[in-house]
Amino acid sequence: MSRYAVPAVTLLCALAFAPPAVAAVKASDVIQPAIDGFVRPAYASLHGHAGALTKAVKTLCATPSQGALDAARAEFLATVDAWSAVEIIRFGPITEGNRLERMLYWPDRKGIGLKQVQAALSDKDAAAADPVQLAGKSVAMQGLGALEFVLYGSGAESLAGKDDPYRCAYGAAISGNIEAIAGDVSAAWDKPDGFAALWANPGPQNALYHNGGEAVTQLLGVFIEGLEITRDVRLKGFLGANAKADKPKQAIFWRSQYTTRSLAGNLTGMDALFQASRLGEALPEDTRWMAETAHIQFTNGAAAARAVTGPIEEVLTDPARRAGLDRLLQITSSLSDLFGSKVTAAFGLTAGFSSLDGD
Repeated sequence: MSRYAVPAVTLLCALAFAPPAVAAVKASDVIQPAIDGFVRPAYASLHGHAGALTKAVKTLCATPSQGALDAARAEFLATVDAWSAVEIIRFGPITEGNRLERMLYWPDRKGIGLKQVQAALSDKDAAAADPVQLAGKSVAMQGLGALEFVLYGSGAESLAGKDDPYRCAYGAAISGNIEAIAGDVSAAWDKPDGFAALWANPGPQNALYHNGGEAVTQLLGVFIEGLEITRDVRLKGFLGANAKADKPKQAIFWRSQYTTRSLAGNLTGMDALFQASRLGEALPEDTRWMAETAHIQFTNGAAAARAVTGPIEEVLTDPARRAGLDRLLQITSSLSDLFGSKVTAAFGLTAGFSSLDGD
């Protein structure tokens, strides 16, 4: 079975058939706008930023300097912004060929990926510095997490000089790999007869979506899964109930101090998708207040995340900035309840169904 089908099947496992409220929603009214208004532009943006990142890293390798390193780091952060917005789409072409894991291998609680990246740098693994050969190596060695270590991890200052050309070559290979993945996924979504057509045109002969209810449920699952990942995996992964339970080095992008910025990107992406899909307009009339509530909370959550800046270990020990993380936790919890219970109930779905159940 194609990996395209896995998330939809998981999401629908709690449903014997498409509930009447969801079945009444025309998939064409929400899915095609979601694709044209968010998915395709977001992947195109990611591809564009990844291309600029590759160019910046190659420039750094050719003429190393602190200015060139700063420029490469700026393009890296811009690419993380673009990825954070679109990574909420965890089905379709991004699931083919381990692309999702190759783009970002995280969490890495046992540090397996880190050890592989450090080994490549120590051994000066020639294959890892070749974009083509790198694509066949461990997924942990070829994405944004690996590139963050190259640009910000121990020894990264050497990139500003000519003493460590291998490190830069490996970084350039990773950048090229990220660009290639982004380009392939963007092209796949643009194909007239590709996955987008299957999602937007459900029917009895459709191999993945047999009716509109299944297609719309897939869309709803983006918000439910996305919020669970943002809150339970990303935020709670490093934010403990108290200072003793904190795990700052389990925070995503902690080396580049981009942890909370990436969380803001997740929420901004969900808001943009929700607005583009016009899913709020498809809600029963007496429940459409949820759409404005969702927009306000997505906006407030992203703002709360962006307001928390600095090294994450310092954030956690600063009462004012830690309070910002607590606020973000409250907002994402409220959004999870809104989508996981209220919105799903409005569409007639089983309250609390989750695409992460069983993971």
